[in-house]
Amino acid sequence: MGKRPPSVDMESMSYNIHKPITIVPPPPSYYPPPPKPWFPWLVPLIFLVNVGMFIFTLYKNNCPAITGGNRCLLYPELGRFSFQPFHENPLLGPTISILRRYGALDKEAVVERGEGWRLVSCTWLHAGVIHLLANMLSLLFIGVRLEQEFGFLKIGCLYVLSGFGGSLLSSISLNPAENPTISVGASGALFGLLGAMLSELITNWTIYANKSVSSHTLTIPLTSEVSFRVFSLVSSS
Repeated sequence: MGKRPPSVDMESMSYNIHKPITIVPPPPSYYPPPPKPWFPWLVPLIFLVNVGMFIFTLYKNNCPAITGGNRCLLYPELGRFSFQPFHENPLLGPTISILRRYGALDKEAVVERGEGWRLVSCTWLHAGVIHLLANMLSLLFIGVRLEQEFGFLKIGCLYVLSGFGGSLLSSISLNPAENPTISVGASGALFGLLGAMLSELITNWTIYANKSVSSHTLTIPLTSEVSFRVFSLVSSS
């Protein structure tokens, strides 16, 4: 018939139960290093230019010479850099005529005299100290962070284009026939930066470890801008 299967001696079988089990670890996951932040120099430069332009307009305004030193605010402490009386400029700054002379947005000048350069120049002027502080606080608070992340070229283009767009919208709302006024300030450019910050927060919300701090980065400058708008309306009413 068939062959018998070989016999197995159970006693001769040995089991090494003390032999350690070697576990091969999985290959390590590769995480690319985070990008190196850009060095912020453009936003501080924009800050210095805005402050310099405001000091220049105060110098050219020379309140004691055109209004009288006894009527100027903070005279003689500031000398020719003192402010116009509060009823003329509640934001603590120069006269409207000085701002108009050096590039304020005047719809009549843009439309009838073809001075389109005012759509850009007005973003570098400010009506007063309060106006300047509100805008520069927002600029430094969000602009430096955005420049560190996206670089000076993108932030610079965004700042200029947003300011130009804000000037266009402001020129539409100006009505020289009913209210002959001007428009100055970097609010349009700053709201462009705020929009970029909001987009960045929404896109990367899940990776933020401290969401409260990240949200405050946006709410603080936004509150500053809104507070200034409310103050301007109350002062002009």
